[in-house]
Amino acid sequence: MWVQIRTAPNLIVAEMWKEFFEGEGIPTRLLVDPDSPTSGVSATYRVLIPEEKDHVVEEILRKA
Repeated sequence: MWVQIRTAPNLIVAEMWKEFFEGEGIPTRLLVDPDSPTSGVSATYRVLIPEEKDHVVEEILRKA
């Protein structure tokens, strides 16, 4: 199961989070927030990770 770890204000920031997490070995998916008032590149995105990696990401973010 995938869980949301972050919300990004647009696709560019979402891609940056994805690259960061994947660089740490964490599989990452991006999903357009269905509640986003805009669409496309300027839409709000949800950054998702596997549920079992949640504790790893929290530790990575704590150290960053």
